[in-house]
Amino acid sequence: MMSAAHPATKLGPVSHIGIVVDDCEKAAEWWERIFGISFSTGVYILDESTNFKYRGQAAKSKMKASISPMRSAASASDMDLVFIELVEVMEGESPHTEFMRQHGEGLQHVAFSVDDLDQAVADLAPEGIVPILQYNFVTNLEGVDYRVKEVYLNTAEFPGMGGTTLQLIELHPVDG
Repeated sequence: MMSAAHPATKLGPVSHIGIVVDDCEKAAEWWERIFGISFSTGVYILDESTNFKYRGQAAKSKMKASISPMRSAASASDMDLVFIELVEVMEGESPHTEFMRQHGEGLQHVAFSVDDLDQAVADLAPEGIVPILQYNFVTNLEGVDYRVKEVYLNTAEFPGMGGTTLQLIELHPVDG
């Protein structure tokens, strides 16, 4: 077991929390009515074009996600995204569908930023913490293109996690 002085890996700041829902639009309307937080909703297809792998196998999933506004740090090199993500799985299998079957709607994941995703995954492997879902893509945030790499880890089964999955995200500006 690793001591606190020498953790297996170092997590960056919290990026977002992910809540699995039956209906993104309905959930987003509730959040806006109750808390005044607005969301933008999009449909995302994760497949071979995003190098999508679920439990080590190439897979395909179609999800609808409603995302609250993001707050960015002053420096693009130190992008600090903090948001709420509402996830509705439309087709396919993922940790989200597993969670929905076992628990119904609820907090499914907490995402942390990391500087080097591949290194973090390698550092966690000896602890038995491995990716159960992974993909990558390019997105535009506030007029800048970013390369995004993401993994969901098998942390829901570990003590102290309460069934919550950790997601790790590496986000870097695309070189011009």
